[in-house]
Amino acid sequence: MDNNVLGMVIALFGGLGLFLYGMTLMGDGLQNAAGEKLKIFFEKITSNPIKGVLTGAIVTAVIQSSSATTVMVVGFVNAQLMNLYQATAVIMGANIGTTITAQIVTLDLQSVVPIFIGIGACIVLFAKSGNKKEFGHIILGFGILFLGMDVMKDAMLPLQNSAVFHATIAKLSNNMFLGILTGVVMTAIIQSSSAATGILIALSGTGVLSLEVVVPILYGCNIGTCVTAIISSIGTKKNAKRAAIIHLIIKIVGTIIFIPVTQILIKLVVAITPVHAVGGELIKKQIANAHTVFNIGNTIILLPFIKYLVVLANKIIPEDKEEIVNNDIEGLHYIDERLLESPVIAVGQAVKETCRMGKIAIENLDTSMEILNKNDQGLVSKLYENESIINDLEHKITSFLIELTNKELSPHHNELVTSMFRVVKDIERIGDHAKNITELAQEKIDNNIKFSQEAINELSDIYTYAKDSIKVAIDGFEFNSHEKANEVFVIEERIDNLEEALRASHIYRLSKGVCDAVGGALFLDVISNLERVGDHSANIAESILNRKEESLIM
Repeated sequence: MDNNVLGMVIALFGGLGLFLYGMTLMGDGLQNAAGEKLKIFFEKITSNPIKGVLTGAIVTAVIQSSSATTVMVVGFVNAQLMNLYQATAVIMGANIGTTITAQIVTLDLQSVVPIFIGIGACIVLFAKSGNKKEFGHIILGFGILFLGMDVMKDAMLPLQNSAVFHATIAKLSNNMFLGILTGVVMTAIIQSSSAATGILIALSGTGVLSLEVVVPILYGCNIGTCVTAIISSIGTKKNAKRAAIIHLIIKIVGTIIFIPVTQILIKLVVAITPVHAVGGELIKKQIANAHTVFNIGNTIILLPFIKYLVVLANKIIPEDKEEIVNNDIEGLHYIDERLLESPVIAVGQAVKETCRMGKIAIENLDTSMEILNKNDQGLVSKLYENESIINDLEHKITSFLIELTNKELSPHHNELVTSMFRVVKDIERIGDHAKNITELAQEKIDNNIKFSQEAINELSDIYTYAKDSIKVAIDGFEFNSHEKANEVFVIEERIDNLEEALRASHIYRLSKGVCDAVGGALFLDVISNLERVGDHSANIAESILNRKEESLIM
């Protein structure tokens, strides 16, 4: 390899790096600026395929990666938050949304790229507001993306005089299969159809590319982008694997449909490309338009056949006879590591999983008091099963939150993730107090200890307040309600006052011989555990008040 070729490869590699970094920076900025609205799009997906397509297109246009969107969809399906019918529509929309990047990079903005980079850098460095910094990231990423395109274009200019390159183009122009294979390999290596299309657009600056050469490569690029989702589906449930397979089927079937009408596609692209675009600008816009027409056309053709795509995926990956859908409460329901592709959505799902953990803790508190009041040992195994689930969720949610701290998040979401570490721990401790009460109930049963009716009524009172405190705290955390957080503090104060009154009442009963010392000690331990539940609820409420009041889940 001579020095000229080596220099070209290095420059191309550097330009691609700038392009990918700019695209990521811009996508992260758009995600954080969109905030909860991005998550709401996913939450409002229904069985209406049009809504699913729009969701996929919008989300992909924001995060600047159809691969990331599809990987998230695999995660949603794996977590049973989305069925295959919904997932297919979203994937189709993602295929349309990814064409936005190709359209953006055809804009003639090279002369103002330094201005974008300068303004974006100044905003990022000097802005104090989190939202302004995100806006700066968008502008800076936009500028760096175009800088990368410019570097790639300049790196490939020597190819216009290369006999080897001309011979290669000649081979591609006469071999549809070889062109498709080139696109598949290129995109599979880069892991981004947007970047692969960007390279083609930059390569068009050599002036030797024609649509006849580019269109088959674009077909291959669209197939190659499926590799990321397929890799992501390794180790997932079968439905998630089916979602990845559906993505591949859509691209392959679309390519098969378009191959016989490639010349019609080329004529259509030529017809819709603005006549004022000339030379290199003309082929750039034609490449972007071909990419867009292929994906929109493919979606329109296949949209009515979604249910058949699902059936085909089920045939390719059939259910095992012993495969049973698990609707139990075990395991994670809302979070999956694949959702980390979009940190904003991942944060929202972590909130949901944490609230679910809180509801299991409330259920265990109910169970523990039922065991205590009714001497029902049959419920003990259920409580310990739930306690095991709570501990498992604490470990898994905390691990997920640690992964989130390594992602680019807005100050608001960083604050939320930080507070969630504490909330998860407080919920786990509430579960421990439910277990403590169960152990006290077991002691009560084993030693045939009886509580007076007055003691039973008092326990019922403080238990009601303790349960209310955690319910209101979890609701407040889910919706980030300062009103509910303040309500928790009112309830917690009542619990503290009631505990003091119950201790005094207990001493009075002891002095009158209404209850014995052993039963009395057990009674005090129960109300102490319930009082601690109130304290942990107050900790959760405090974490809410430390954040800005902004609804998290709509």
